[in-house]
Amino acid sequence: MKSIILVGAVAAVLAGYKQFNSESSAFQVDKAASKIEWYGATPDHSHIGSFDVTGGIDLSSEGRVKGGEFTIPVASIVDYDLPDPVRQTLLEDLKSANFFNMVKYPETKFKITKVGAYGGVDTSYVADANYLLTGDFTMLGQTHSITFPAHIRTVNDSLVTDAKFNLDRTKWGMKMYSDPKQKLYIYPNVKISLHVKAAKTAKGETAKL
Repeated sequence: MKSIILVGAVAAVLAGYKQFNSESSAFQVDKAASKIEWYGATPDHSHIGSFDVTGGIDLSSEGRVKGGEFTIPVASIVDYDLPDPVRQTLLEDLKSANFFNMVKYPETKFKITKVGAYGGVDTSYVADANYLLTGDFTMLGQTHSITFPAHIRTVNDSLVTDAKFNLDRTKWGMKMYSDPKQKLYIYPNVKISLHVKAAKTAKGETAKL
C-alpha cells in the first residue's frame, strides 16, 4: 500500500513538472500583469510594496522550464501602506545609498541556473510548488545564488509563475539598520512574493530582457 502511495505522489510531481507543450518555447514577461512584492519589518512595524519585472522564460523541447532571466528596475519600487508625503520619504531612502543605491546600481537581476522538480510540502513556500529554481541574484554589484520552490503552470496559453521566499539583504551588503543593538533595527530578512505572467513569443523569437 505504501508503495502505491509513493508511486502516486511521484507521478503527481512529474505531472506538474511536465505540464507544458512539447515544443521548445520562449515566453516574454507581461510587465502589466507581473510584480514582485516585498515585505520588510522592524520589531514594531512593517511596510509592504512591489517592483516591476521584465525578462523571459525558456522551455525545453520536452516542455520543461530550462532557464530564464529577469530584470527588476529599482526606480519602479512602490509602497502600499503609507500616505504621502511619508511614502515618498520612505521610497527615496530605499533608493538612496542607504539601501539600493539606485544611482550606482539601477537594476537587480535574476538568472536561472538550475531547474528541478519539487515535491515538498513546506507550507512557508507557495502552495502547489512543482519546480525548484536555483539562480544567480545580483544586487548592489554582488551576485549570490538563491534557491526556492515555485508554482509554474500554463493559464490560457500564458506561463504563470508564483513563489514566496525570504531574502537576507545583508548577504548582498545592504546592512543599514541591521544591528539589533541599534535604536532603529530592520530585520535582515525581506519576504518576497512574486507573480510573473509571461506570454509565448512568436516562433523563432527569443524572450527579451
